[in-house]
Amino acid sequence: MERMKALSAAERRRRRSLYVMATLAVLSTLVFGLLQKGGQVVTYGFVLDKEWVIIQQWVISSRNASLIFGGISILASAIAFIQFRAGKTIGVASAIGAAGIMMSFLSWAAAGKFIPFTGLLQGALLLSVPLIFGSMAGVLSERSGVVNIAIEGQLLAGAFVSGVVASLTHSTFLGLVVAPFAGCLISTLLAVFAINFAIDQIILGFVLNVLVYGITDFLYKKLLIPYQATWNSGPTLAAIKLPILWKIPVLGPILFDQSIIVYLMYAVVFVISYSLFKTKWGLRTRAVGEHPTAADSVGIKVNRLRFMNVMIAGMVAGLGGAYFTVGGVGAFNKEMTAGKGFIALAALIFGRWTPWGAVSAALLFGFADNLQSVLGIIGTPIPSEFMLMVPYLVTVVAVTGFVGRVRAPAADGTPYKRGESH
Repeated sequence: MERMKALSAAERRRRRSLYVMATLAVLSTLVFGLLQKGGQVVTYGFVLDKEWVIIQQWVISSRNASLIFGGISILASAIAFIQFRAGKTIGVASAIGAAGIMMSFLSWAAAGKFIPFTGLLQGALLLSVPLIFGSMAGVLSERSGVVNIAIEGQLLAGAFVSGVVASLTHSTFLGLVVAPFAGCLISTLLAVFAINFAIDQIILGFVLNVLVYGITDFLYKKLLIPYQATWNSGPTLAAIKLPILWKIPVLGPILFDQSIIVYLMYAVVFVISYSLFKTKWGLRTRAVGEHPTAADSVGIKVNRLRFMNVMIAGMVAGLGGAYFTVGGVGAFNKEMTAGKGFIALAALIFGRWTPWGAVSAALLFGFADNLQSVLGIIGTPIPSEFMLMVPYLVTVVAVTGFVGRVRAPAADGTPYKRGESH
């Protein structure tokens, strides 16, 4: 009976999401398309290899483009609803519908302007990198039953240590190697106090974040600023073009002309996604996160597995922190993660604690962040102050509005003591 109620609740959430998407699709078609005055065009630019050129620019009436993309979103919403009624998955249709709504808005906002479309998507991917690493750390930790509010601190620790080591050794490789250990150190503190001493995990996470903020700020002022040439002027990773793949139209330059840390991100996502649902370790991880007592009854060392997974999560987040320094500007700046760890947590919730769901949410937040930058540069009818709020508004709407009620792993945040010695 409980399972039937849960399923019906899930169906209601999906139906509500479909209604929201269909309403937005109709409104975007009406407001951005039908009500828009004609006469202005929007130009989308594409960066392509000369040998594989299909189209370098697409010039179209802004009004027509908004109508086309709005129509696509309405059609996708209808298909998603039909699939929902038939009991099929609606992920692809929903993604197309959401993309159509976004493109309808973009075509209206960029009327009379040039949009470097490939650059827009590439920038969105790059802004999503630390969010994806952070959300993967959250998946590993919270699927095991430990709330990981300390992702922000793990990212910042990875960025700091990576930047300093790369500066001292003039080696991006060494900077990249040490970053996971910095994140692991913070996650070890989280594991010790949360698992061994049953400290409130949410409060503990915030304390660890403040601790890392304080330490890195102190060292930045006392060491990195006075001796910047030695301690804070590290090299950065160069882009690596993957043969053949980087020439694929549109997607090639975006996905396969990146630095090694982005390729490592791809690998991390695939490994975690596969391992969590296709291996014995993944089954045990989900078991200790959902029902640790049952897991203990069949011989699984609950706290040992939780401890190990939290440490691995810290390593993943630490690697993501290296993106800010050796993967980006080279030099470390205080608080340079700028709340990305908390947005990664929002992506985790939006993605319903699944790897691919979290990745999708992180890409959405990254796109919103880059979109406000691009539209702010080219100039739009929308006030610049509002554009600066877009990434955070998307985060809030996604978590509290569009997603609705979500269920974390049943034992998430609950210490387990029975049946194990520590």
